[in-house]
Amino acid sequence: MRRLLVTGGAGFIGANFVHHVVAHTDVEVTVLDKLTYAASRAALDGLPEERVRLVVGDVADAAVVEPLVAEHAGPLDGVVHLAAESHNDNSLDDPTPFVHTNLVGTFTLLKAVRRHDVRLHHVSTDEVYGDLDLDDPARFTEETAYRPSSPYSATKAGSDHLVRAWVRSFGVRATISNCSNNYGPWQHVEKLIPRQVTTVLDGGRPRVYGDGLNVRDWIHAEDHSSAVLAILDRGEIGETYLVGADGERSNLDVVRSILRHLGRDEDDIDFVTDRAGHDRRYAIDSTKLRTELGWRPRFADLEAGLADTIEWYAAHEAWWRPAKAATEAAYAAKGQ
Repeated sequence: MRRLLVTGGAGFIGANFVHHVVAHTDVEVTVLDKLTYAASRAALDGLPEERVRLVVGDVADAAVVEPLVAEHAGPLDGVVHLAAESHNDNSLDDPTPFVHTNLVGTFTLLKAVRRHDVRLHHVSTDEVYGDLDLDDPARFTEETAYRPSSPYSATKAGSDHLVRAWVRSFGVRATISNCSNNYGPWQHVEKLIPRQVTTVLDGGRPRVYGDGLNVRDWIHAEDHSSAVLAILDRGEIGETYLVGADGERSNLDVVRSILRHLGRDEDDIDFVTDRAGHDRRYAIDSTKLRTELGWRPRFADLEAGLADTIEWYAAHEAWWRPAKAATEAAYAAKGQ
């Protein structure tokens, strides 16, 4: 790749991906981001201006998307589609932005990449598969049927189907990845790990949904980024790759680990009302990605990744502090 257009590149996963691209390639990056509450200009600060350009705009706005895609129509160019509304709690409160960004935005982008024959990689989530029982030994694979259970996961499932339809019907050169739960720098404090880390840093008690036994398969955003690059470089057009780092842990175990890392009693936890439709377990089988593309995670040990993440939040209070009080007030209003 010579040039990449990255939608949602100022968001959590997007910003980490842009940093990874700059650090590991000589690719020039154009970031398209609407700069909603979950995005951050600061996440792109310090990157070389000759390598990274930020365009503020909506991925669902064809007048913005069309010319940007046209700029990236060279044989060594591509688009990485990360722009998405992604917070499950927000999708339960108001699904409208999720339909707009995740479905209309993907449709808008697909029309443009088809018109200009641009290579596309679409980043999705394991939540499209629904959930697994806690005692089920199975994991999600590329052949698992879709069973989304929230407006967020339903709109992401719909976006995946749109991409596959444009590949088959119109010959769009696209790949898809479905990734497990990400953690790492620049993640908004509404999400599980940064919320609990910042709460403990403030001397508070973490708050855990329900019984806390819901299991997620965690991956550091740095490892997700390297997987996306591997798919761009070596992935087969039309294929889907599941991205995971064998990081299955219950929410309760993750919060206890955070407490231990910060020198607190691991049972210093408040349990709150469970989220509606809360999936019980996610688990990723990334065999295809590892065997066909030779990818391996750097943070294979979740404890090492958590330590790295906690250190980052402890050092970047000025970044997360402005959003902390409002986020906790919104949760408190719902008894969570």
